Amino acid sequence: MDSNSFILFSGSSHPELAKQIADSLHVKLGKASLSTFPDCEIGVEILDNVRGRDVFVLQTIARRPNHYLMELLIMVDALKRASARSITVVIPYFGYARQDRRDKEKRVPITAKLVADLLEKAGADRGLTMDLHAEQIEGFFDIPIDNLFACPLLQKAVEDLGISDYVVVAPDLGSIKLARAFAKDAKNEIAIVDKRRVDAEHVEAGALIGSVKGKNVLLVDDMVSTGETLKKAARVCKSAGARDVFAVATHGLMVEEVFTGSAIEKLIVTNTVPLSKNLEKNRQIHIVSVASLFSRAIVSSTG
Repeated sequence: MDSNSFILFSGSSHPELAKQIADSLHVKLGKASLSTFPDCEIGVEILDNVRGRDVFVLQTIARRPNHYLMELLIMVDALKRASARSITVVIPYFGYARQDRRDKEKRVPITAKLVADLLEKAGADRGLTMDLHAEQIEGFFDIPIDNLFACPLLQKAVEDLGISDYVVVAPDLGSIKLARAFAKDAKNEIAIVDKRRVDAEHVEAGALIGSVKGKNVLLVDDMVSTGETLKKAARVCKSAGARDVFAVATHGLMVEEVFTGSAIEKLIVTNTVPLSKNLEKNRQIHIVSVASLFSRAIVSSTG
């Protein structure tokens, strides 16, 4: 592959993943100066010549979503004004994806659509992301969006860790489709925990649909935030006679410690979101890199 045909830049949200992707592609990251003024405004200067080149910008919209989203928009605008031929935003975790629809009883925004509009307006020509929380978000864009799936990587990690004789469990109704796909590929049975969200931070787990008695359990979800959904689902499964409980998730937001007071033995997550140093050292967490998937997608889109 001709490394001169495109150039990969990184925002400040996840430089480690950007470097892994660059190494996988055998290219050097593009040079850009990112700064913050005393009043907290963001400054960007593109230091490489991008005129007439295909450009990719990696930024995961997590941890400091408002800052990183604005930084990405400014980078895209700077690249457009520097006459890049095309600009692809590479967003491993698409922030605000949970705000994808209006509740008929509330006066709320559809922020995922707003983010899509902002990226297009800034000058993005294409997008790469992974395991969108809601697939309809692809339809919010009028530019091509490739939504990659982490399932094959997570399944391989489960096999490599020797986890077997398990039932795939969806910890809530929203994760049924993902769990069903995981179970189908792994040729395993599936069960569902009926969960109700009380508010943004608290959930209630109810009945278990299916049987886990005498089996290991593999909870499958697209993201872990506070960990409450997984922890409550794990307790329901243990109460129903499950042996050991494991969990896999694409996006490890993990605002709180997932294992505190939890029945979960091990959690497998990808590195779409950078983990804190404490969580990286936790032996109960197994991290899977998505660099290979994104590097292949970049190659495909430049070919």
